[in-house]
Amino acid sequence: MIAEIGGKRFDWSSRTYVMGIVNVTPDSFSGDGLGNDADAAVAQGTRMVEQGADLLDVGGESTRPGHVPVSVAEEVSRTEAVVRSLVRESGVPVSIDTYKQEVAELAVAAGATILNDVWGLTRSAALAELAAREGCGLVLMHNQDGTEYARDLLEEVKAFLSGAVARARSAGVPAERIIVDPGIGFGKTADQNWEVMRRFEELKGLGQPILVGTSRKSFIGKLLDLPVEDRLEGTMATVVASVLRGADIVRVHDVAQMTRAVRVADRIGRPGHA
Repeated sequence: MIAEIGGKRFDWSSRTYVMGIVNVTPDSFSGDGLGNDADAAVAQGTRMVEQGADLLDVGGESTRPGHVPVSVAEEVSRTEAVVRSLVRESGVPVSIDTYKQEVAELAVAAGATILNDVWGLTRSAALAELAAREGCGLVLMHNQDGTEYARDLLEEVKAFLSGAVARARSAGVPAERIIVDPGIGFGKTADQNWEVMRRFEELKGLGQPILVGTSRKSFIGKLLDLPVEDRLEGTMATVVASVLRGADIVRVHDVAQMTRAVRVADRIGRPGHA
């Protein structure tokens, strides 16, 4: 399966792509939030590309547990100029991490070519229509309020994602531009996150490219009893495991280190990859 996104060609069977995280927030769980410092965000994004990032994901609202939602106007003020500058200066496709239609529309007008919806079209179904109309890639993440599941965890995650993909396809988004994300750290306990990691290969049955974001997350910190700034090795282990189980994109903070780990994992897991 091959997709053209943001003027770049993505061959989902060839290798794993690295997405660098650019948080334009004051309250990121990972401690990397840059607030309203657009210049620092652009510098961080361009540095990530130099370190090997294939895509950049710009977010203007924290999604950490207990976060305070921000208004559309505030989210736009944090992200719009950063997206525009990164599109101009980075040379890679830029994603907007939002579930809000207005924020996404203005980001696309600024040049974003991927919509990263952490609510999988359940908060704003019209994001699929925007992606179809503008030729954007669309990331659909599993999410829910609470951590209770009526049946098998992976079956519920897959059913949610399958439904989201169907809605995106109905809106006109081509299959190759729809990326699914199991939502590590969202609507799941630490044990449930580990279960998703162990059973990651089951997600391949969805027939879509898969993005996974484990970087610096609390389930790693709880296992190792480490603060967020000391979770590099734990993150690297989850990234390598994801790649070997079929991830197509890994969303990370520490691009230089994870790019090297991904290259090694791809050499093991993807025959013919150099």
